[in-house]
Amino acid sequence: MFHRLIACSLAGLLANASFSHSPLLADNWPHWRGDGGNGVSLSAHPPTRWSDELNVKWKVAIPGRSSGSPVIWENQVFVVSAVPASGQEQTSTKSELHFKLLSFDRQTGKLLWEKTAVVAKPHEETHQTNGYASASPCTDGQHVYAHFGSRGLYCYTLSGELKWKRDDFQLMTIRSGFGEGSSPTLTGNKVLLPWDHEGQSYLYALDKTTGETIWQVKRDEPSCWSTPLVVEYQGKQQIVMNGQTAARCYDLETGKELWRCGGQTERPVASAVSQGDMVFVGSGYRGAFLGAFKLGGTGDINATPQVAWTLTRDTPDIASPLLSSGRLYFHKGKTGMLSCVEAASGKVHYESARIPGVDTTYASPMAAGGHVYLTGRNGTTTVIKDAVKLEVVAENSVGETVDATPAPVDNQLFIRGEKHLFCIEE
Repeated sequence: MFHRLIACSLAGLLANASFSHSPLLADNWPHWRGDGGNGVSLSAHPPTRWSDELNVKWKVAIPGRSSGSPVIWENQVFVVSAVPASGQEQTSTKSELHFKLLSFDRQTGKLLWEKTAVVAKPHEETHQTNGYASASPCTDGQHVYAHFGSRGLYCYTLSGELKWKRDDFQLMTIRSGFGEGSSPTLTGNKVLLPWDHEGQSYLYALDKTTGETIWQVKRDEPSCWSTPLVVEYQGKQQIVMNGQTAARCYDLETGKELWRCGGQTERPVASAVSQGDMVFVGSGYRGAFLGAFKLGGTGDINATPQVAWTLTRDTPDIASPLLSSGRLYFHKGKTGMLSCVEAASGKVHYESARIPGVDTTYASPMAAGGHVYLTGRNGTTTVIKDAVKLEVVAENSVGETVDATPAPVDNQLFIRGEKHLFCIEE
């Protein structure tokens, strides 16, 4: 259900010859929102038309349940899932779940390997639309990281060997039993792990090779489902995080808070995006707020020139905004209604436009090949032009619920449905 952005470094090559590079596979999609965290592929040209049969290169059944998005490195597609023991219901805390990371061959859909990270009973309930494996995995081309929230973070090689695990964090207590969902972020030698809940919240920076804590910083935040965004300002990397109390920016090396700005709404889910020296953070539950913040501020930047512009209507809730070609695209709340504004100024190109075929949205918008892909929970992805004027290109459905954000790579699109993983290719 809750699936957020991330930024990562595309470093390293596959060491295992059995997963060798194919000249036909040029690109990767290492995080749920791609490299850079804005939800954009600058090189992919996936199909704009498909159905549950048309332009489906392959389709494989996935055991269990997850809304974590697929990530791709060379010829491997990685997904996570929480698989109940036989005869048990996944939505009950009495159920014992097998938390799994699976690797599929990108060209054939063949299962390459499947690893059970942990077997555990959830300590609290989750929302009926949210499972227990909602965080997306991520990879740097050497290892793949699977985060199962209170059940821990697990690091595997690309051939499926467990390198380390961290299962010693406090259990989360999530607002109203909505369930967990923030994804980790990879950058340089660090894995950034958000831990916002109804107890003491933290942001962790872990050594990606060992799992050891490099730093941790307390956050005076209740439950939040967004994912950290890494940006660069004047040669230094910083972390931007959403939050109910405030949007915040931290120094990557030390975890020191650099600035904050209030104005967000309750239980924020959407993750930040960035362009140049500006970041954009919003939320849309029991209120509406989207702010454009200039990097370089200090302390409380509310009502200062560091706030370039704000919107207080029709802002995104669960789906994160998309930033492509200088334009911000975002849904109104959880609906399919879409707005598009100029990122630099906040100028509205169109707002709250009804998108045919798309109703309730959990998946975030994604852009590739001059198009924007908008996916509803009903399994329909409506493709529009990536332009200042709304122009619908096609409506497509895989015939089952989709909560995960599709992943574009080269001429393919990978869609994680409720029951299947689809490879879309003309």
